[in-house]
Amino acid sequence: MAVACPICNKPVKPTDINDHIDSGCTTLIFDPSTPIVPPQPQPSTQNGAAIPASQPQKRSASSFFTPTPKRQITDPGPKAHTPISNMTFPPLAGKKRSLDEGPQEDRKMEDAAPLNGDANGAANGADADGRVLKKTKTHRAAPLAERMRPKTLDDVCGQELVGTNGVLRSLIESDRVPSMILWGASGTGKTTIARCIAQMVGSRFIELNATSSGVQECKKLFQEAANDLQLTGRKTIIFCDEIHRFNKAQQDVFLRPVEAGTITLIGATTENPSFKVANALLSRCRTFTLRSLGTEDIVDILRRARKVEESVYPPSPLIDDEMMSYLARFSDGDARTALNLLELALSLTLREGMTQETMKQSLTKTLVYDRAGDQHYDTISAFHKSVRGNDPDAALYYLARMIQSGEDPLFIARRMVVIASEDVGLADNTLLPLATATYTATQQIGLPEARIPLAHCAVALCLAPKSTRAYRGLNNAFAALREPGVASLPVPLHLRNAPTRLMRDLGFGAEYKYPPNYKDGKVRQQYLPDELVGRTFLETRDLGTVVDHDYEMKDVPT
Repeated sequence: MAVACPICNKPVKPTDINDHIDSGCTTLIFDPSTPIVPPQPQPSTQNGAAIPASQPQKRSASSFFTPTPKRQITDPGPKAHTPISNMTFPPLAGKKRSLDEGPQEDRKMEDAAPLNGDANGAANGADADGRVLKKTKTHRAAPLAERMRPKTLDDVCGQELVGTNGVLRSLIESDRVPSMILWGASGTGKTTIARCIAQMVGSRFIELNATSSGVQECKKLFQEAANDLQLTGRKTIIFCDEIHRFNKAQQDVFLRPVEAGTITLIGATTENPSFKVANALLSRCRTFTLRSLGTEDIVDILRRARKVEESVYPPSPLIDDEMMSYLARFSDGDARTALNLLELALSLTLREGMTQETMKQSLTKTLVYDRAGDQHYDTISAFHKSVRGNDPDAALYYLARMIQSGEDPLFIARRMVVIASEDVGLADNTLLPLATATYTATQQIGLPEARIPLAHCAVALCLAPKSTRAYRGLNNAFAALREPGVASLPVPLHLRNAPTRLMRDLGFGAEYKYPPNYKDGKVRQQYLPDELVGRTFLETRDLGTVVDHDYEMKDVPT
C-alpha cells in the first residue's frame, strides 16, 4: 500500500514519506504499478444545503499524507505561480541538514538565491555546495568564540576522543551514538562536539540548558521525540548543558526515555559526574572525559581566528606568535577565554600608540577557580598535602592561589587547625594554639592583612616535626568498634556513675580507686571491658615504617 507524495504525487510508502521529501522527491519511490490511495472527499455543502448524513464519509489513515485539491486559476496573469507539482528541486540525497534546518530549509535557501542581501543589508554568500548562506548582522554581533565554533569533528582541536582514531568518533561514524555525559572544563568543546554529532548522524537535535529549563519542558520534549520516532523513524538527540544544575530528582526524568531509547541524551558538565550526576543516570550513559587544551592547541585556534578576522582587523605586528603564545598560556586550556582575549587584543590594535606591553597590561584575567567545584577541593587538598610533606614553597603557592582566587580565608584557617592536630599532633603541641590563634586573627582583621598570619601558620606547620600517633590511635579505636559485639560491651561496674542510692546498691562505682588519693597518682585498676583487656590502640611510633626508595636514591648520581 502506498500514498501519494504531497509534492510530486508519486507513490511512496507511508513510513518513507519524510525521507522521500527530504531527498527532493528523488528516492524511495514505490512501484508505480501499486495502486495509490485516492484522497477522500470532505463533507461539503451544495448550494447552501448540507450533504445528507446517509452518505457516509470514509477517511483512511493514509489520506493524512494526501494533498487537498487546489483551486484552479483559469486566467493566469503575469504574476501566476507555477503549480508545486510541476516545480523541480535539486536532489538532496546524501546531505545532512544543519541544526536549525527542517525538510524545507534547502528550498528556502534556493528561493533566496537571487537576492543580493537580506532586509538588514547583510550580504549573502555561498558554501562549497552552492547553497546560499545569509550572513546577518546578528551573526556578526556574536562573540568571536561563537563565530569560530567548529562545524565538523575534523576542526575540533586537542580532543583525541573525536580524532581520526578516537573511540567516540568511531561510534559516531557507525551511527551508534550512545547516551553520554561529556565531562570537561569550560572551553574544551563539549557543546561543539554535541552539535557536530547531530550534524553527522542527521538526527533531530534539541539543545537545552539546565539553568533555564524545567521538568515539564523536558517531558514535553520526550513526548515529541516519541511521536517523531513512531511516525518517521527519526531519532532525537537532546543536549543538556550544565546537567549538574539539575538536582537528582530532576535528573530522574531522563531515566525512562534514555533506557527505552526514545531519546539519545548528551549531557555536558564541568563538575565530577560521580558526585553531581545521579548514579541511575550514569549507569545508562557512557562518560567521556575531555582534557584541557594544551598551549599548542590554543595557538592553532588563535591563528585560525586571526586569519578569519583579517577582513575586519588588518594584520598588525602587535599580534605575533609571541603574543599568541602569551594569550594561550593565560587561557588555562579554555579556548573560549583565549578567543575572547584575542578579540579584545584585535580591537586594541586599532588604537594609536599601542604597544605589546600596554596590551598585556590591559588583558586582565581572573584565575580559573570555582569555590563550589572541583578546583575548590583540589587546591585545598594540594595545600594540605604540601604542608604534610614539609614543602613550604608549595604550601605558599597554593595558599596564594586560593587567596588570589577569592577563597574564604576562614576555610583555609580551619583546615590548618585540623593539620595542627592530624599531622603535627604530639610532635609539637604548641602548633594547635597557633592554628586557633590564626583562625581568630583572620576572623578579626580579614583580608588583605589576614594573608600574613595565614602564611605564618602555614610555614610553621611545614617546618614542624610530624606525628600522627594520636590520629592513628583514634582510627584504631574506630576500627575495633566495627568488630561484632565490641560496640555494645558493658562498661565495668566500678567505672559507672552512681548518682542514686539504687545505683550504689547495684554496685555502680564500687571499688573505684581515685588516683589523686594515691602516691604519684598510680593505681592498679582495669578500665577496658573484660573482652578488650590487653588490646592497645595507641601505637608507640610517631610516623609510619614504609621506606620511599625514590627518596633514598635522590642523592645517587645517575
